Amino acid sequence: MTLNVRAVGPSVLVQDLGRPGWAHLGVPRSGALDPPAASLANRLVGNEPEAACLEVLLGGLALTTDEACWAAVTGAPCDVTVDGRSREFAAPVRLTAGSELRLGTPSSSLRSYVAVAGGIEVEHVLGSRSSDTLGHLGPPPVTAGDRLDVGSPTGSPAAADTPRPLVAGPLRISPGPRADRVEGDAIDLLCQTSYVVSTSADRIGMRLRGEPLPLLTAAELPSEGMVLGAVQVPPDGRPVVFLADHPTTGGYPVVAVVDERDLWQCAQLRPGEPVRFTRGR
Repeated sequence: MTLNVRAVGPSVLVQDLGRPGWAHLGVPRSGALDPPAASLANRLVGNEPEAACLEVLLGGLALTTDEACWAAVTGAPCDVTVDGRSREFAAPVRLTAGSELRLGTPSSSLRSYVAVAGGIEVEHVLGSRSSDTLGHLGPPPVTAGDRLDVGSPTGSPAAADTPRPLVAGPLRISPGPRADRVEGDAIDLLCQTSYVVSTSADRIGMRLRGEPLPLLTAAELPSEGMVLGAVQVPPDGRPVVFLADHPTTGGYPVVAVVDERDLWQCAQLRPGEPVRFTRGR
């Protein structure tokens, strides 16, 4: 089966669970920036957890299929239509051959996820179908006119899937290996400071605007390994939270690490929205 892409918005990427385990070669893990949303979309159409889906930034996607199939849209809430008729969000939707699925602009958040029964079948690169926006591994961004192959369904669509909804809140943080590069208690300072998301935030990192952290020195460190959720502080003192496409090494101090369970929020925070930290427990 094939999906025919008729239109895209600012960005549409193929993403699965990513390619962890290649940091020693300088390869980020990539993968869906909001894993709970991507996982829900796959469950709704009967896919295995590792199936690839589409990560859609700010809506605008329109596609048709040459065969009947099940699809589901999750993540950032948006209008879902099939041939102009409204369909339910976060529920299995039946597409007939030739029908057009279209996503509107989300009313809140940033990234929606579209899963199709059978999953998107692009070539594996280092064990993953994910697009890596830093190293440019995996499939290129999806564009209008693309034809995407779909695999054979492996399960039945879910009649209902109503897990307890995730609740947004402060990002839980623990001390990083270079917390001593900050004048004072790095965790306390991060928790006491008001931040908003910068317009330069992306899949590599969520850059923040706010009162700079008082670094004891602006000198760079020898390059060190970086992890998902690392809170790195460049010389201007304004933190960056590393996300799925982050570099695997860096020379700026990592003063804290965000709990991986909270990172899905970073996928959905819009520029200008507030970010709060809290001490992990």
